[in-house]
Amino acid sequence: MSDDKNTPSFEDFRKQVEDLLRNSRVNPVMGFPRGEEAAGGARPDDQDTGREESLSKIRAFNLKPREIRDYLDRFVIQQQEAKKVLSVAICDHYNHARQCIQNQALRESEYAKQNIILLGPTGVGKTYLVRCIARLVGVPFVKSDATKFSETGYVGHDVEDLVRDLVRAANNDVTLAQYGIIYIDEIDKIASAQNTTGRDVSGRGVQVNLLKLMEETDVNLQSQTDLLGQMEAMMQFQKTGKSPARTINTRHVLFIVSGAFESIADVVQKRMAKSKIGFAADSAERQSGDYLKLAQTRDFIAGGFEPEFIGRLPVRVVCEQLKAEDLKQILLSSEDNILTQYKRDFAGFDIDFSITNEAIGEIAARAIGEQTGARGLMTVLEKSFRNYKFQLPSTAIKSFEATRETILDPDAALRHLLNANRDSQRVLLRDEISDFIRRYMETHNLELVFDDAAVDFLVEMSVTQDKSARSICEQKFKDFHHGLKIIAANSGRNSFVITRKTVEDPEGELSAWIVQSFKNAGAGKV
Repeated sequence: MSDDKNTPSFEDFRKQVEDLLRNSRVNPVMGFPRGEEAAGGARPDDQDTGREESLSKIRAFNLKPREIRDYLDRFVIQQQEAKKVLSVAICDHYNHARQCIQNQALRESEYAKQNIILLGPTGVGKTYLVRCIARLVGVPFVKSDATKFSETGYVGHDVEDLVRDLVRAANNDVTLAQYGIIYIDEIDKIASAQNTTGRDVSGRGVQVNLLKLMEETDVNLQSQTDLLGQMEAMMQFQKTGKSPARTINTRHVLFIVSGAFESIADVVQKRMAKSKIGFAADSAERQSGDYLKLAQTRDFIAGGFEPEFIGRLPVRVVCEQLKAEDLKQILLSSEDNILTQYKRDFAGFDIDFSITNEAIGEIAARAIGEQTGARGLMTVLEKSFRNYKFQLPSTAIKSFEATRETILDPDAALRHLLNANRDSQRVLLRDEISDFIRRYMETHNLELVFDDAAVDFLVEMSVTQDKSARSICEQKFKDFHHGLKIIAANSGRNSFVITRKTVEDPEGELSAWIVQSFKNAGAGKV
C-alpha cells in the first residue's frame, strides 16, 4: 500500500470494480448476469431443469428429409438438388445430436460431422434456404460474411466471435447454442492468394482458425477484448486462485458455408480442357454452374483453399442459376416474397395494390438483366414503384392495378392514374384547406373564410406545384396572424374573407387591410 493517504489501495480499486460490475447487472464474483449460472444461464439449483428445457427441441427432433424439402418449397423456388442434400444432412446431423443426448456413451464415439458448402451465384436463395431450415428446426442461427475475419492478433474480427454471436442468438442459453447453425457467406473470398509474400492473415490464417471450430473445440465466451470480463476474471482469480471457466463446445454446431466460387469454376474449366480431348469445343456453351458441379477437392486446393479446411466440408451442393420463369414463380407462389411486402407497404396507407400476370412477367424479365438473381426483383420493383409510394399516400386514390405498361413506363402510367382521379383529388385538397382553416382557428383564434375562387386557385396550385394544399396555405399565410391581430385590435373583428387576390398577394392585401383598419379606427368607425 502506498504511503500517500490520498492514493487508493488495491482493495479500494477492487471495490470500485465490483460496484461497476454490480451496476451493470453483472455478478461481481462470477461475472455473469445476475441470477444466471455459468454454464447455461440458470441458477445452480435450476441447472438440470434449465438444461432439459433447452434440449427439448433437440430431443423432439423427428423430421424426415422429405418434410424438410416440402417446407423449403414454400419459400424457395427451384434448387431441388440443394434442398434434397440439405434435408438429408440436417436430418443426419440432428438425429445424431438427439442420440448423443439420449446416450452419453455415443457422444464419445467418432462421428464425421456433415458440414455443408453451398456453391452458386448470388441471389439464388442460399442464405434463405439455411435461414428457413434453422427456423423449422428451432435452433439459433448466425450469419456472417467471411470477409470480415482475420487471423487472431490482426485487425478484424476473430472467428470465435461467430460462436459468441450464436450464444447471443440463443438468448445466452449456452446449452441450446451448442446445437445451433453458423452460416458463413462469401467463403470463396478467403481463398489464400497464390503469390502472397509473407503471412496471408485474411486468407489462409482464417481458414486455419475455422478448422478447429468446424471440428470440435471449446470456445471461451469472453473474448480477449472484453475488458469487463477480464476484470471479473482477475478478481475471481484473486479470491479463489482459479479463473472462472465459461466455454461452449462446437461438436454439435453445424457449419454451412457458401460462395459464388467463380475462380473454382475457372480452375475446373482449365482442368477439364486439359484432360479431355474435344472438351474445349463445347465449353463455350457451359455456364459457371456446370463447372462447379464437376469440382473436386483438388480444384478447391488449386483455388487457394487448405486441404484440411475443404476436408471439413464433406457435403457439397451447387445451386442453379435462376431463369426468368423462376423469378416469376417467386413473385407468384413463394411465401413472404417481395411482392407481398409491397402490397403490405401500400396497405399501410390504406391503398389496395394489385398486379397483373403480364406485369409480373415483365418484372421477372427485367430482373434477369440485373444479373443478381432474386435480388434483381427488388431492384426492378423499387424503380417501378418509387414514385407511386411517394405520390399516392397524399392522394384520394385507394386502389390501383399495375399492368405491363406500368412496368414499361412507370411515370406515364402514374400520370394517367392521377389524371383519372383528378375529381376525387380535388375533393381531398378541399378537405386539406378546411383542415388548415380549423387548425388556424384553434391556434390563433382567428377565422379564415375562403371564397370559392380562392379555393379553386389553391387546388390548381396544389396540382401544378405537386404540393399538398395544406403546405401551400401554411407557406402563404405563415405570418398572416400578426397583421390580423392588429386589425382585430383596431376593429374587433376576428373573421376574415380570403379571396383569390389575397392568395395571390397575401402580404400586399394584409398591408392594405391594416392601413384601412387604422383609418377606420381614427375616424371612430368599427
